Amino acid sequence: MIELDDVKMSYGATRVLDGVTLRVSEGRRLALVGPSGSSKSTILRVILGLVTPDSGRVTFAGTPVTKESVERIRLRSGYVIQDGGLFPHLTAHENVALVPRRQGWSRERIEARAQVLFELAGLPTELGSRYPRELSGGQKQRVGLMRALVLDPDVLLMDEPLGALDPVLRARMQRDLAALFARLRKTVVLVTHDMGEAAFLAEEIAVVRQGRIVQRGSYDDVRAHPIDAFVEELVSASNGTSSAPPTQARSAGP
Repeated sequence: MIELDDVKMSYGATRVLDGVTLRVSEGRRLALVGPSGSSKSTILRVILGLVTPDSGRVTFAGTPVTKESVERIRLRSGYVIQDGGLFPHLTAHENVALVPRRQGWSRERIEARAQVLFELAGLPTELGSRYPRELSGGQKQRVGLMRALVLDPDVLLMDEPLGALDPVLRARMQRDLAALFARLRKTVVLVTHDMGEAAFLAEEIAVVRQGRIVQRGSYDDVRAHPIDAFVEELVSASNGTSSAPPTQARSAGP
């Protein structure tokens, strides 16, 4: 579904992607894990065509990501960022309905889809009339997820979607997301700095460091056979601080 082949990118003299090669098959869930500044989020932006690499090839379902194809590709992708990324001047319902309206959907079709999404996200429909400032952090994140899912995309790209939540709410959202992924069976690429969260939500982990993927595998493989001291330290740190549900984090898998 997603392929990056030897993708390189620099901002001035700073190399942010250094030969990234990545393949994500349809229906699989991959977590990009690494410290802040490792360019995890840049990989998502390259997939969406929000930024253009200096070299290499990026394809989405076999279609090269180019200026000509990027609009079609974005319509097949759902993008979720930290704190939901909602437009503050629009209500929750208006945020969810924004893209369908631009696509010419009828009011009846939008209302029917919104009803399904409110139920899927576990939110009461009366929250649809509230503005983002009137929503809790968890509610904003769920509305952001609804907006990402409104066109029933093939792929979900999630950039630290739970990073702004407190530990209790974050653990609850992790459980809800895991159930949602199992129900929808979409291709997911998730960015997180939390190895435990990655283990709970994804089938595979790709460890990113300084714009390179240094190791990829299941959580158990990465934990048991870290490729170097950096990966070993990352795993050890997450074991002590992870917010993932402790009884399930290590059992997550295909």
